[in-house]
Amino acid sequence: MSDFRSEAVFATAAAVRAKQRSAREATEQALRTIEALNPTYNAFTVIDADGALAQADDIDRRLAAGDDVGPLAGVPLGVKDLEDAAGFTTSKGSAGFAGQPASERDSVHVARLRAAGCVVIGKTNAPEFGLRAETDNPTFGITRNPWDATRTPGGSSGGSSAAVSAGMVPLATASDGGGSIRIPSAVTGLTGLKPTQGMVPAADPGPVGWGELSTRGPMARRAVDLAAALDVVVGPDSRDLRSLPVPPTSFADAVARPTRPGRIAWSPTLGFATVDKAVADVCAAAVERMAADGVEVTEVPTVFAEDPGVALGVLVSAYTRRTVEPFRGTPVWDQLDPLVMVAAELSRATAKDPMAIIAAEDACHRANLELQAVLDGVDVLICPVTMALPPACENKVGVDAVAAMLGGALAGDAVADLGLDDPAGFLANLYAREPLNIPIGTVNGQPVAVWHGMTQGFNMTRSPVGTVCAGFADGLPVGIQVVGRRLDDVHIVSILAYLEQLLDTDRLAPV
Repeated sequence: MSDFRSEAVFATAAAVRAKQRSAREATEQALRTIEALNPTYNAFTVIDADGALAQADDIDRRLAAGDDVGPLAGVPLGVKDLEDAAGFTTSKGSAGFAGQPASERDSVHVARLRAAGCVVIGKTNAPEFGLRAETDNPTFGITRNPWDATRTPGGSSGGSSAAVSAGMVPLATASDGGGSIRIPSAVTGLTGLKPTQGMVPAADPGPVGWGELSTRGPMARRAVDLAAALDVVVGPDSRDLRSLPVPPTSFADAVARPTRPGRIAWSPTLGFATVDKAVADVCAAAVERMAADGVEVTEVPTVFAEDPGVALGVLVSAYTRRTVEPFRGTPVWDQLDPLVMVAAELSRATAKDPMAIIAAEDACHRANLELQAVLDGVDVLICPVTMALPPACENKVGVDAVAAMLGGALAGDAVADLGLDDPAGFLANLYAREPLNIPIGTVNGQPVAVWHGMTQGFNMTRSPVGTVCAGFADGLPVGIQVVGRRLDDVHIVSILAYLEQLLDTDRLAPV
């Protein structure tokens, strides 16, 4: 079977533009690969083969007529099921939206990729409302990791990461409100970028997802592929208050000249995380390779004085409640992912304290001050993406473990009104079904409900953050984060290209 993973995205498009292959042939290749692999990995929730072939045929006709068909002509594209693509329902992984009419318009992100010549193949799976770091929802089921089908491909962009890692499509859309580009990229062996918020505009008619925390961006195998997509999706849109100008240097130029950083800060735990030894060893070895190549390394034990996940959880719970509250008292409510219900109820509790959201926003400001102090005098910060290897899909954690996980955040009079001072009892009453839908991770032999946890702080600081494969543990990819200053996206991608060359970890998932 021909494999998109053997050539760069721009090479696929160049072959179409040069008429060495047709857009239809590239689309048919994607459809064949999806037909063969999707039953195993469940990356796509819906495919529109006829629509995709019609798009491809239109590109071929325009090309024959001498029209400009765009820099990504004929490149098959998967769209994460948290954003709109014309002709598809945006289900958000939820029964509450799965039956709604198909979207009549593309998101700005998808529209720009389509205008550049991409062929939209279908929608990729996501956890309900993008809430978790694993891709599994009650409506479309479990998405699996192409490196090991018993394990999660991460989330919330796990459908996109599985599709790209398995070679079903060379390019997909993604979003990141707490790690949802970086986590799935890391655990499926991809190079990824969480852009600075506003670099890729969002102009949806409804509320903007997770507000200031979230950003959209492409997902691809390598830095050169990301660059090809980023160059067509960045730039301002007056409908997005956050949108930013086009960077002065193109991403393609940046990856053509990989940049070795002069000085880096290296933080193995960010000051709060317990990292599994297998993951820690791979990340430390990558930093040692950088030092051997002449990069000056300063180890920083603490970046954040407190776990940013607590404040982020308050904000995300509020956004989640806004989305699901209309379903309260309807049959859909009982079909929600248990963690979605937990988030909604947690927000009801914190809403009784009018200062809770303000305190969480203040925590974002503190986190940014702490990060900028670390970045002072260095090019970037390097740290692990996750605390552990991706957990098995079927091992689920129960009410008691989730109660322990949430216990630190559930205290005080406001939560007592909802029974949240007894987390285990609250969870059991809220959703009388065990186990809850969270795979168990393992850190140094101990089961944990939070196996990720090292990405959220950089959503709070609105920083551009790349991830690249640092090496392998137990046959699985391990990623490191490359954290930069706001608006340093092009520089980050150039460093990712350097690290790809230095670390030489380009491997294909054994599908």
